Amino acid sequence: MKKILLFLLILPFTVIGQEKGIKFEHGLNWSQVKEKAKKENKFIFVDLFTTWCGPCKYMSAAVFSQNKVGDFFNPKFVSTKIQMDKTDQDSEEVKSWYAEAERFGQDYKIAAYPTFLVFNPKGELVHRMVGGGEADEFIERTKDALNSETQYYALLKDFENNPTDLALAHRMVRAANTAYDEATVIQAEDIIISQTKSENLTKECAAYLVANTRTSRSKAFDLLRNNPEKIDALLEKNGAANRVLASVAINEVLGTKIDFNTEPNWESLKTEISEKYSNIDFDPIFKLMKAQYYMQSHNWAALKDIVENYLISEDLNSNQLNSYAWEIFENCNDAACLDAALKWSKKAVEKDVKSAYLDTYANLLYKKGDKINAIKWQEEALSLANEGEQDNYTDTLAKMKSDLPTWQL
Repeated sequence: MKKILLFLLILPFTVIGQEKGIKFEHGLNWSQVKEKAKKENKFIFVDLFTTWCGPCKYMSAAVFSQNKVGDFFNPKFVSTKIQMDKTDQDSEEVKSWYAEAERFGQDYKIAAYPTFLVFNPKGELVHRMVGGGEADEFIERTKDALNSETQYYALLKDFENNPTDLALAHRMVRAANTAYDEATVIQAEDIIISQTKSENLTKECAAYLVANTRTSRSKAFDLLRNNPEKIDALLEKNGAANRVLASVAINEVLGTKIDFNTEPNWESLKTEISEKYSNIDFDPIFKLMKAQYYMQSHNWAALKDIVENYLISEDLNSNQLNSYAWEIFENCNDAACLDAALKWSKKAVEKDVKSAYLDTYANLLYKKGDKINAIKWQEEALSLANEGEQDNYTDTLAKMKSDLPTWQL
């Protein structure tokens, strides 16, 4: 597969003709959806998506279509999709939901996609999730919607009534991150971190800070900024604190100033943010931003050079290595670029054996002319693939065995 999205931080009613997986309702308005759920005593699962959202498309094609996902959802939920943007290709059914989509966006403060809302059989909103995931993980997340003790809005009400409960604050941070509720995350973090002093930081607390720091306005950010060496030592990961600090600062200070259609003045931007945060090293994240720019501008030689330069002093996770490698595979025939991408892909596989990473590695081997090993790795990718990936991987394997290209010519 190719490409798993690098950054986060990302259909109603496109006609899919879906025969397996989640059964999404068509031809019903919101009132009728609620009536159906009440009559059948089911919860309502609402997928809020846009046509331009990559993770939304992945969820629809590779997750919602799986039999085990349908087996979990269909007996428990009346499911529907709401398209939140407008396009010239919208069907009449999509258009009939324009007003409702706008109301959902305003009433439920939808700020990221995909967002999933769950209503109880009475039509009352009880749960919220933001962001996709693989089938098993998504099913586990959705189970929280069925339990009154883990439903997001019930938990939020409990937290508001008990704002100093430390155990509840820990649960609230996890749930609020899943719901993309930054204000509640900060409030819960403040309760947790108010009981954490620099002098008694623990490994568990350090891991929490690195995983949950989302904004410079939180106390977590201050603790990281004031104790980077201690955080790194506790986690045994050099640069762990700096990476979080740099990412948060970049998003807040430069997020609206980066135009990936025109190469930015990197040095000017780096100077601007370094003056605001003098004790944060922004070099690594600027290299990643350059990589993103070169990828979008199809400058594959520059992408190769900046990723290689980054890897001299920093590391990339498997997802990033795989994504850069796949971009090179799909778009570049230069031998040096392919050699570099093959190295990145091999490193991704060594870090994490996933079907998508194996597929990328196999395709690169094949493009480099190593058909025998390419087939071996593609067969391994197929053996690990989920239902949504199997047809694609089978087709790729057949092309390899028939000496046909697996990339666009």
